[in-house]
Amino acid sequence: MQTASAPSSTSLRIALIGTRGIPAAYGGFETAVEEVGRRLVERGHRVLVYGRDAGTAGDVHLGMRRVTLPAVRQKALETLSHTALSTVHAVTKARPDAAFVFNAANSPFLPLLRARHIPVALHMDGLEWRRSKWGPRGKAYYRAAESFGVRQADAIIADAPGIADYYDHQFGVASELIRYGAPLLDDAPSDGIRELGLEPGGYHLVVARFEPENHVREIVEGYAMSQATKPLVVVGSAPYAAEYTAAIDRIAAADPRIRLLGAVYDQDLLDALYHHASTYLHGHSVGGTNPSLLRAMGAGTAVIAFDVVFNREVLDEQGWYFRTPADVAAAVDSAESDAGAVAAASAAVRRRAADAFSWDDVAATYEDLARRLAAGDSIHLLARRAHRAETEWPG
Repeated sequence: MQTASAPSSTSLRIALIGTRGIPAAYGGFETAVEEVGRRLVERGHRVLVYGRDAGTAGDVHLGMRRVTLPAVRQKALETLSHTALSTVHAVTKARPDAAFVFNAANSPFLPLLRARHIPVALHMDGLEWRRSKWGPRGKAYYRAAESFGVRQADAIIADAPGIADYYDHQFGVASELIRYGAPLLDDAPSDGIRELGLEPGGYHLVVARFEPENHVREIVEGYAMSQATKPLVVVGSAPYAAEYTAAIDRIAAADPRIRLLGAVYDQDLLDALYHHASTYLHGHSVGGTNPSLLRAMGAGTAVIAFDVVFNREVLDEQGWYFRTPADVAAAVDSAESDAGAVAAASAAVRRRAADAFSWDDVAATYEDLARRLAAGDSIHLLARRAHRAETEWPG
């Protein structure tokens, strides 16, 4: 992308499209929208956030204007139907100076924005087509949407170096590397975890949806093989994977050390669970920079992570890594036998979170990109004829 920018004093109208909206109560996209949007408002910009649930937050949240529009409540159509309505609103009523569209699946709506002279950046997220929850049609759609998004966007956003490498390898197109931020947590009350029968530093933690690419089954299976004396606390649920959940339930039922808490929506309790855990086991494998991992790092909790390039880069090689249940067992046993190593890993990931994953820095990068887009910068002329490489990405 060329380097030009609008005057630093210019206030921009910025639209954030394609998520469930704010206040953030779901995943990484929603958290990013809230954390970035509020900071853009503080920098003097007018921020419009499209969402699906009106809730009780009102028309303005943390200075951001909320536009609530309906969606078809069906897995394959919910995001697309809502983004379609959001795009129509943006081009007919809002007319922002720049738009950020989240999720590669929403790429079909980029031409409408660009046709109305609204420059748009597409946040690609991870390698969604690798997720098991999508059948063959869903996977094919995501791969096609990736290609279309590369050819139609004025900028594409990758949230990790590995994702940026993927788009460079597959399409020969440069992306904007913009990470997520890590919430830093220096302390958390222990009352909530004690009510659950847990003690600070006295348990291992997993927080994940029960999906194969998050390797929750491998984690509980490996833990069951270990000699651990500290219980394994598993937070999460499975909206689509009944058989996978049943397998996890069977393993947990046979081992009294494994505690399945289900989904936890109390953010204060979730913070306490992260902060007071001895280790956090992270099995995510297809995303880029994962918000759950950042949350554990910001809480100063040592990490045992699935061995994939994204996780190693985020952690800067700190902690333990696994691929198989046997690896999990060895890592948990190693952590329990070496309190000094756990303390060192905890301090290292906390420093890494503070140094490399600042929300203020993330918002400043979004602001810079918004200014460049509004000033006319675009990769479209170079990327509009891009085609996927014949060889698969080796990452």
